[in-house]
Amino acid sequence: MTAQSETRTLMEKALEAVRREFAGVRTGKASPALLETIRVDAYGSKLPLNQVATINVPEPRLLLVQPWDKGLMAGVEKAIRTSELGLNPANDGNVIRVPIPALNEERRRELVRLLHRLAEEGRIAVRHARHEANKHIKAQELSHEIGADEARRHTDEVQKLTDDYIARIDNLLKAKEEEVMEV
Repeated sequence: MTAQSETRTLMEKALEAVRREFAGVRTGKASPALLETIRVDAYGSKLPLNQVATINVPEPRLLLVQPWDKGLMAGVEKAIRTSELGLNPANDGNVIRVPIPALNEERRRELVRLLHRLAEEGRIAVRHARHEANKHIKAQELSHEIGADEARRHTDEVQKLTDDYIARIDNLLKAKEEEVMEV
């Protein structure tokens, strides 16, 4: 059934989106994914940081950002500073050093709330894919393309798929939550 493969694809995209969002949440450890959501004013448009600079992790609590064009140093530094990540970059003329400060308890709890919100958005996307699949199955049943028993079987398969993807999102949430709360 093509509707089921479409549904799986939509659910997989929702899971990937959650993974990407979680990668951008700061855990107190340096990761290039932390800066992926930052957009820099460059060449007349806003570009993702990883398209104008190289991001390295020389130490567990330090990121090095090296713009390919030295003229973008100030723009990159400003973009990092004004992001919602609470980072304080230092520009030495060649590279931008971004120390990753340890998280305090209040900030950890704030990040956990953010993670829960992001996970819920992922669950909503999965449930939306289920809704669309069920609507498609119902339409097939009403037009007599498939029988009631087959429609019921397809609906059950879609529900199993939904449960599986929601469980995977919950597992990602649990792992990321432990990572954030780790001192």
